[in-house]
Amino acid sequence: MADLSCRIAGVKSPNPFWLASAPPTDKKYNVERAFKAGWGGVVWKTLGEDPPVVNVSSRYGAVEIKGQKMMGLNNIELITDRPLELNLQEIKEVKRDWPDRAMIVSLMVPCNEESWKKILKRVEETNADGVELNFGCPHGMSERGMGSAIGQVPEYIEMVTRWCKANTRMPVFVKLTPNITDIRGPARAAKAGGADAVSLINTINSITSVDLDLMAPRPTVGGKGTHGGYCGPAVKPIALNMVAEIARDPATFGLPISGIGGISNWKDAAEFISLGSGSVQVCTAAMHYGFKIVSDMTDGLSNWMDSKGYKRLEDFMGKAVGNIRNWNELDLNFQTIAHIEQDKCIQCGLCYIACEDTSHQSISATKSAGQTKYEVIDKECVGCNLCAIICPVDCITMLPQTTNKPYLPWTSHPNNPMRK
Repeated sequence: MADLSCRIAGVKSPNPFWLASAPPTDKKYNVERAFKAGWGGVVWKTLGEDPPVVNVSSRYGAVEIKGQKMMGLNNIELITDRPLELNLQEIKEVKRDWPDRAMIVSLMVPCNEESWKKILKRVEETNADGVELNFGCPHGMSERGMGSAIGQVPEYIEMVTRWCKANTRMPVFVKLTPNITDIRGPARAAKAGGADAVSLINTINSITSVDLDLMAPRPTVGGKGTHGGYCGPAVKPIALNMVAEIARDPATFGLPISGIGGISNWKDAAEFISLGSGSVQVCTAAMHYGFKIVSDMTDGLSNWMDSKGYKRLEDFMGKAVGNIRNWNELDLNFQTIAHIEQDKCIQCGLCYIACEDTSHQSISATKSAGQTKYEVIDKECVGCNLCAIICPVDCITMLPQTTNKPYLPWTSHPNNPMRK
């Protein structure tokens, strides 16, 4: 059996699956249920100063795609609305009763050193394993000069991180906002401030839908609405890219990463780990299906690792990073073409329509005996993958071609005016 034990920034857990800072980690009752189900760790929902914040009703909106609920989830909920003392007491109790699980405490306080120093000292008394600085929340708190208002300014990230490292013995994770042009700037700032790890991504600024009767964004609050934070399966591609950008940036090389963003199953987790994540954080999937999904995640990841011969997470952690290139470094001589397996084809014609109308007219349609046969015109196919992607029965495969041509990136192409 593969060993799923996880160690990131000095924090240990029996597996890499952590619950992210969110409603599922808001109280002892939830967290204990999660640990009983098998989660390796949690990031306790963000704590702030007393008096606690006041939340609105309603709080969630969602994107549904072809009957698939919660492909994207939008929330306008703020940090914990429970008293600080109560949260701290429950964190202490849970860590005492579950010493082998990772307990990270998310924090967000006003941007002055004294506020951070004060809350860090109180968190240390709980024996938590570390803290996560919430520099990502894009709504509500950002209007108060916290959350993404800090995370969008690298100088502030470095400054606050440095304050925290000077005022605590606990590992410091810095949670980064995706609401920025280049994620490498904030990550570099976190490292410069002494961060032990970064967590990403936090939620994406969004309006998921509009109520056309009320003429207001959803979720609506008394007929009005606002932008919120977007998460769930729909954000995974954005998260993977940002994790990869940090993992392959020489300026942040070696900085541990806790990956977040649309992780719903073991395969998602494996992809994040292959791009350098040491742990993975889950929220929307747990809110959709409940805490017991972690059993499928751990079993699936373990079985896959066994099938590949990976004994530990470190055996494939970051293994995909070396194969990421800038576009101008890709081989322009590489060629692949589509192939339709006729015995599997159901003659729906989707590939033909898509290619004929929107691509390269490289699929022919021949009618015979009342049926239509679709075939790829090899010399016209550019290998764009569109037909394979839309095929409802997966009868189209992409076949690499042997060209016997040398590796030719754009940097060396004769048509490149900038080549040396």
